[in-house]
Amino acid sequence: MLDFIWLIPLIPLAGVLINGFFGRRMPLKVVGVIACATVLAAFLLSVGAVVQLAGSEPNADGLRIHEVGELDWIPLDAVSVPWEFSLDPLGSVLLLVVTGVGFLIHVYSIGYMAHEKDYARFFTYLNLFMGMMLTLVLAGNMMVMFVGWEGVGLCSYLLIGFYYDKPFDTRTGLTCADAGRKAFITNRIGDFAFLIGVLYLAINFGTLTFSEISEKVTHAGPGSHALLVGVGILLFLGACGKSAQIPLYVWLPDAMAGPTPVSALIHAATMVTAGVYMVARMSALYAQAPEAMAVIAAVGALTAIFAAIMGTAATDIKKVLAYSTVSQLGYMFAALGVGAYVAGIFHLMTHAFFKALLFLGAGSVIHGMNGEQDITKMGGLRKKMPRTYWTFLVATLAIAGIPGLAGFFSKDEILWGAWSSGNKMVWLTLAAAAGVTAFYMFRLVYLTFWGRFRGGDEAESHVHESNNLMTVPLMILAGLAIVGGWVGFPNSFLKDAPFIHSFHHWLAPAIADSHGGGHGAEASHSAGVEFGLMALAVGIALCGIFLALQIYKSSSLPQKIADTLGPVYKLVRNLFWVDELYNLVVLRPFYAVCRGFRWVDIHVVDGLVNGTRNATLGLSYISNLHDRVVVDGLVNLTGWTTTLFHRMLGRVQTGMIQTYLSVMLLGVFILIAYYTLAG
Repeated sequence: MLDFIWLIPLIPLAGVLINGFFGRRMPLKVVGVIACATVLAAFLLSVGAVVQLAGSEPNADGLRIHEVGELDWIPLDAVSVPWEFSLDPLGSVLLLVVTGVGFLIHVYSIGYMAHEKDYARFFTYLNLFMGMMLTLVLAGNMMVMFVGWEGVGLCSYLLIGFYYDKPFDTRTGLTCADAGRKAFITNRIGDFAFLIGVLYLAINFGTLTFSEISEKVTHAGPGSHALLVGVGILLFLGACGKSAQIPLYVWLPDAMAGPTPVSALIHAATMVTAGVYMVARMSALYAQAPEAMAVIAAVGALTAIFAAIMGTAATDIKKVLAYSTVSQLGYMFAALGVGAYVAGIFHLMTHAFFKALLFLGAGSVIHGMNGEQDITKMGGLRKKMPRTYWTFLVATLAIAGIPGLAGFFSKDEILWGAWSSGNKMVWLTLAAAAGVTAFYMFRLVYLTFWGRFRGGDEAESHVHESNNLMTVPLMILAGLAIVGGWVGFPNSFLKDAPFIHSFHHWLAPAIADSHGGGHGAEASHSAGVEFGLMALAVGIALCGIFLALQIYKSSSLPQKIADTLGPVYKLVRNLFWVDELYNLVVLRPFYAVCRGFRWVDIHVVDGLVNGTRNATLGLSYISNLHDRVVVDGLVNLTGWTTTLFHRMLGRVQTGMIQTYLSVMLLGVFILIAYYTLAG
């Protein structure tokens, strides 16, 4: 299997070709089956490859890695870039998450998108998204990764703007096409920095292959420190775009304009995880650039709390989950920034389970509510949609960090990694974000599923549970959200049971510096401290849950609190006016510059052009005048002279002999007279 990992991204791309060229002429069921079958085949091939990798012999560094393909893709004098794929424990985690969760989302999409007229186009884009993400995950060097990196950016544009003909949305101020363009342009900003960082690596180290980069940066001299810090920050800026971190997070909430399965795929399994994966893949570089790691930790922690606060006031069910994703990605980056790489990837995996479940559950609610997304118009849906409710509740408990569920273990690992790294400010920020997360998620559950229905009798009469194609994936994901974290128990739990620590043992060799998270070398604090911090984090989450239930079980208390908070609530409700700030600081000056160039174009450039045109016309007139007066005049003068001589001679040359005799006699007379007088 390992020798055929190049087929894993190729199989979904084959689905792109089939549905892209022939999908419109095939039955809808055939289109959906082809799309799902290609992803399922990629998943099964991935499972086989990972199993074979697990049974392979590790190298001298204890790392299991398999590389395929040495096609000389970009041969240059300074650096030769082959087209190569590789699989190691880090890539295997992403590989199984992308194909496994992606397959469930594809199956769900068959039921959710059954009434769409562009059914084939949707699944073509969805398969393309999978192919590009798998290319990114399996890439053996930075340039192959960049192909997948840009590919998922393109697919996000296509899928977010899928409903390109939808009318203007007064809630967001955008059309779906605008939202797609916003995502695309915002990502291009980060991608530009990412590409510069890649070029610096190529120029200074002569390679872009991950294994070679890791070796060279590890042995780089002190003179390369500033370079590594700079490259690390540039690469992280690229990750900020892909994984929606401050200041480039603004595209992700508006990405909810696309179909709900797209939101699930972007937020759980593909695009937004790319930045986290890339930073972890470059852990050897960041281990040599602690300043860059400090920047990552600070930005991640700030994003986690900032986005969580915005989620407390959102009323669109998908927007709440969008801010949740931004916040959870902040957790992952904070873990990477404090050196807890394993914890960050662990949370990436568990987050894929419960966030896919949350988005697909939200899609089920929207489907059952006939398109309604405002949670203030919902309520009491647990009786109408029991399967959706119970699976959604499992995911909510998981993301809140309730013990026993997947999110608890990975969140605890991150908090423990922040504490044991000595960065107490990051720990405090993340702990606060955990409490806010529990609050806004149970606010969402209460307003959607509990209490009374607030959308009117007519809307209530049409509420219905979703079909099996949509609810079976929910139940599978609910199972994963429960047991998905059991492979990563904290080190203090059952030290002699290797299975429950298997995730760390599997992943650690692929990470250059995995001391964070309490699993690596000996923890710097006792087990008692770890248990105490764990209990404190759970207590904070329970406080958030209790507060949400106490506030929202009352119909009037939320409004009283909003009135009391006044400007603070207005600030949060308007999302800190970040989009307006971008408009003021970035867009308006840009438009002003554009208008300035337009003014110059009209009044200066056009003036110069018109002046040149007038000068040309003047020269043309002078040239024409010269032609008429001089050239034509000389020609005409010659003609006139010839005509004059013709007329003069015409009077002499009459052809009459008597005339010639008379002239001859006249001439003789004149000659005689001349010589007579002269003599």
